[in-house]
Formats: sequence, structure tokens, C-alpha cells
Amino acid sequence: MLQLRLLPRAARREQTRSDLAASHQATLPPRSTRPVTITMSSPGTSTPPAGTPPGTGAVSAPVSGPPYPPATAQVGGVPTPVPDAAVSGVLLALFLAGAAVHMAIFQRNRRIKHKFIFSALLFYFCVIRAVALTLRIAWSATAATRGNVSLAIASGVLVSAGVLLLFIVNLILARRVLRARLPRVGWGGVVGWVWTFLIGSVVAVLIMLVICFVHSLFTLDMSAREKERQVLLFAGVYLTVMAFLPVPVVLVAWFVPIMMARPGKKGHELEEFGTGRMGTKVALLVGTSLLLTLGAGFRAAVNFVPRPPTQPAWYHSKEAFYCFNFVIEVIVVYVFAIARFDRRFHVPDGSSGPGDYARGAGVELGGIMDSSKAESALGASAGEESYGGYGHPRM
Repeated sequence: MLQLRLLPRAARREQTRSDLAASHQATLPPRSTRPVTITMSSPGTSTPPAGTPPGTGAVSAPVSGPPYPPATAQVGGVPTPVPDAAVSGVLLALFLAGAAVHMAIFQRNRRIKHKFIFSALLFYFCVIRAVALTLRIAWSATAATRGNVSLAIASGVLVSAGVLLLFIVNLILARRVLRARLPRVGWGGVVGWVWTFLIGSVVAVLIMLVICFVHSLFTLDMSAREKERQVLLFAGVYLTVMAFLPVPVVLVAWFVPIMMARPGKKGHELEEFGTGRMGTKVALLVGTSLLLTLGAGFRAAVNFVPRPPTQPAWYHSKEAFYCFNFVIEVIVVYVFAIARFDRRFHVPDGSSGPGDYARGAGVELGGIMDSSKAESALGASAGEESYGGYGHPRM
């Protein structure tokens, strides 16, 4: 104390600060065990205050390490036992029932040599959805612990990936309608290459989407997150276009022959395939494609209007999550089963050119349709030939 009194006033103040700093440092835990607080924000949602270091934003959240929480509000939020477990349980039962129905149809068709792989694809889709819902139920039970992170990632990946099977099914079925109504166009080499590219691009975009989604949870680099967000925006819009594409394809295939028809003029002969009227096939594809477009468009639009995790909008609600994802898909799965699309869209094996579809027209599950139906189909074909090969539309 005597030594401090002998020092000048400024020196005494500096000595006091040094002593306080040393005392405070001694009370801190070792550097490796200190909790880390990371400040993050979604690009475009808020502006960091002046002086904020690069790579940080305005929303603060304690993070102990990767995977890091998303910087924006997520559709559906974090599931809880009530109501998520109950709602997911009901949807799980519906998808399991749908899987059983489509697999039963596939196996019955396979036994009678009626090849229709799309029933198997819908079975796999229902299984993927059932697994996603099971993971969400498990996530809701562990939402208060750190162990839910892996469940959240797996559930998010499966929710994003599963619906693409429905997009691919509708694209292929739309091509069958195009080949039947406009054989020269539908069987052309260009259309074949375009469809192969479209289906391959859907798979490629899915891979891009999953990689960017997962990587964004394991990095704090805001530059990388911004680039990944741009990829996710592109993927959302592209998949929405793919969901909608069957609509213009089948409508063009339906109306062009009608508009080009001329009485007494020989035109392209229309082909029938599967069972039922062509108008019903068109309506089925248009309806399911519009439903899938609604869901895909919602998911894409949400990415364009991000919100902070603490300020979610109505479109982040649990109701929106379940309705625009699972409910729409359940409707599509059961519409295909009830409409027996395995009969309506069946074509003969080995079809490779104009006229091949007509070989299998009228084939039903269990055999060929009865004679009265066959005569009706032949009469319709004859009428179409007399009207320039196009005929009148039949619903």
C-alpha cells in the first residue's frame, strides 16, 4: 500500500486495471472448455450492425459445434409430441396402407405377366414417406436433447427426396399419352432424348439439393451458405417446373389432333393403350400434376421469403408443413390406386414405335377385355380413321 501511494496517480490507476484483469482471467474456465456464442443470420433477412466481424449476422444463438442450427425459420419447426406425433402417426398409417395396396397390385400384375413398374415405384415412395414420418415422431420425442440433430437431418433429406418419384412417374405417363395422340412426335428421337435428360436432371437436382442442405448445417461460412441458398432456390423452381410439365404436354397432345382434324382427310391414326377413355387418362394426369405443382411451388416460394427463427410466418406453421407436403401426396397415392392407373396406362412390353401401343389396347388385369368392349373400341378406332385419323375426343 505504501508503494502505491508513492506512485503517481496515473500509474496507480494502470496498476489497478492490471490487477483486476488478472483476477478476472483467473476465474475463467480453460479456453478449450468455454461455451462459444456464434452470431448468424440468413442472407437477405437482416443487416449485421456496424463493426460485426465478417461471416456473422444479427441473430445470436449458442452453438457448441456442428451441425449448426439453420439461420432461418424452418417449415414445420421443431416437432413436439403434441400435435406432431399424433398427426404423423395418422399419416404414417395412411402411407403404410398405400404401400400395401400398390405392392398388392404390383404382385398380382406380375403373376399374370402384366408388367407395370410404376406400382412398385409408388410402393417405394410410400415406404420413404413412412420412414420420414417415423423419424419425425422419434425427433419429437427427443426434441429437448442434442440427440435429435441426426434425426432432424435424416427426416429433412427424406422429405425433400421422396416426392421426386411422383414427378418421374407423371413425366413418363405423360410421354405415353403424347405417343398415343401424336405418334410421329412422341416416338421421335428428339422427344426421347429430351425425356431422358429431364428425368436425369430431376435426379441430379435432387443430389444437389441434398448436398447443399446437409453442408449448410456443417459450416458457418456465410459466403458458402449464400451460394448454397442460391442452389436451393434454383432447385425449388426447377422441381416446380418438372411437377407442372406433364400438364402442357398432355393438353397439347389432347387438343392438337382435334384442331388439325379435317373430315375426309387422312391424318395420323390415334392409338389407344391400356383401358378406359383417353380423356380420363388426361384428366388424371392433369389433376395429379397440379396437386404436385401446388406442393412444389409452396416449398420453392418459402425459400424466397426467409424469416428469422424467432419470427416465423404462417407458411412456417405445422399445418402448412403437413398439408403442402404429406396430405397432397396421400391424395395422389390414393387417386392412382382408386383409378387403377396400372390398367389405364399399361402398354405392351417392347413397344418401340408407332402402332405398338395398339397391340395392348384393352388389356385388363386378368386378361383381355370382353367382346362388347372390344367391339366398342374397334368401332371408335374406325370412326377416328374416317375423320381424318383424329376422331372426336372421348371422355
